[in-house]
Amino acid sequence: DHTIIDVDGIKVGGKDLVFIAGPCAVESKEQLDEIASTIKNCGAQMLRGGAYKLRTSPYAFQGLQKEGLVMLNNVSLKYGVPVVSEITSEQEIDDFIKYVDIIQVGARNMQNYELLKKLGKLNKPILLKRGMACSIDELLCAAEYILLQGNPNVILCERGIKTFETATRNTLDLSAVPIIKKLSHLPVIVDPSHATGRKDIVKEMSLAAIAAGADGLLIEVNDHASDALSDGNQAIDSKTLKEIIETSKKIREIIE
Repeated sequence: DHTIIDVDGIKVGGKDLVFIAGPCAVESKEQLDEIASTIKNCGAQMLRGGAYKLRTSPYAFQGLQKEGLVMLNNVSLKYGVPVVSEITSEQEIDDFIKYVDIIQVGARNMQNYELLKKLGKLNKPILLKRGMACSIDELLCAAEYILLQGNPNVILCERGIKTFETATRNTLDLSAVPIIKKLSHLPVIVDPSHATGRKDIVKEMSLAAIAAGADGLLIEVNDHASDALSDGNQAIDSKTLKEIIETSKKIREIIE
């Protein structure tokens, strides 16, 4: 049977699609408050936002860290939306338990097995992203590190892999969605934002992901993306988010 993960009444892997939306990085209370209100009005059920940012360049914005987690938690309580944020080290676990509803393990940490083991001992959902140079089998084995420690609440995320193609940030491997569905009972969502790095094709790839059988989407949304401190080029606006959600539901009805 397929695993269905309950996050404050929202069923990930169930009959309904799940949409997780928000900024790449938490930058301020005002920014987060505006985006949370906006994405909820568009139909998204959860808010994403990075408090700890693993960046390729050490000079890039590294996130507000614990302060960002507190902001996420406050906005979550205000608008009634569960929050998703990325953990970067074992030292952050206590704060993530306290402030975050779904703990995201990013692509760079997918094979950080000691971190995965510790997350496997928690009673909290884990969103595990596929590494940018990792096979489907390696992703499933990484999930097993969490499952074997007793935590059954694992959500897998396809977010693109490195190839020779340069037209997009990564190459979104949508074939991974049905393959994982055949090999595993875990829910699968897709992140078209990090996969493409291009806001102009996020909508098309989102809809393709739903058609491929994804249980939901993880999308970067920011109506002021030009001012963003992190990854503004891949953040769509709220109008596009609403279109994606509405059309995704229609696609889901057709393929069921």
